[in-house]
Amino acid sequence: MELSTASEEVLKSVFPLLDGVDLASVMAVCKQWRDIAKDDYFWKCLCAKRWPSICKRPNPPTETYYNLYKTFYKRQHHRTLLPPRISFDDLEFFIDIWAENILVFSDVVPGSVLQPGFKIPPSGICDMLKFHLEGSEYKMTLPVEPTFSIPLGQNQDASVSVMVVRKDSNKVARVINKSMFDYIDRSSYRALAFDYLDISPIYPFLSGIRAWISLLFMEDGNEDVMRVFGIQMDFCDVANSKEEVLWLLDMLDWK
Repeated sequence: MELSTASEEVLKSVFPLLDGVDLASVMAVCKQWRDIAKDDYFWKCLCAKRWPSICKRPNPPTETYYNLYKTFYKRQHHRTLLPPRISFDDLEFFIDIWAENILVFSDVVPGSVLQPGFKIPPSGICDMLKFHLEGSEYKMTLPVEPTFSIPLGQNQDASVSVMVVRKDSNKVARVINKSMFDYIDRSSYRALAFDYLDISPIYPFLSGIRAWISLLFMEDGNEDVMRVFGIQMDFCDVANSKEEVLWLLDMLDWK
């Protein structure tokens, strides 16, 4: 049924009062409503509310204000990453830990071993640490067997270095360069260190990205000693999934 001229005039008075979602909805009612609602004047009004300066140009940057609003009115959803170009099977991590310049841990850890984490948290750990290990953020965790102990006194220094090697090219990148475990979180039984990643020069605008490494420890019956049962590494400032971590590692300055 065709709309009367009076009815069209009523709709043309009402449509400018609608927001973008409602105006788009009325376009699905019937062909006549769609033809009226698609009038670019209505969409220019909406664009003028959202981006007033854009309407000062004689012509919109796109073909119509309708297309402009439809394209940019809401934030983009998180886009799915393409599959990473490397896998953990391609990587080996070289982890060295010192206490008072004495080497207490040194191992070459395949990426396939480092990345899964604890399937079952060890018994005897505190509830806060257990909650941390079961969190949703992606963390690479290595169980340490046998455990090793590090002094916790004020004058005791513990440090860590981590290198990573790509087995496909035999190139090496630095992750952590002998950083100190400056922060001891006694409430969750973690000692934390970090370093800023060396990102390849082909990504000149990426900087200030940190790699975090934690020593996970239990009570040892001695408040001045931590018995380390696990090592954990993450990039949770910027990477919170396996795919994001692999893309980040791929962007390191490989030598």
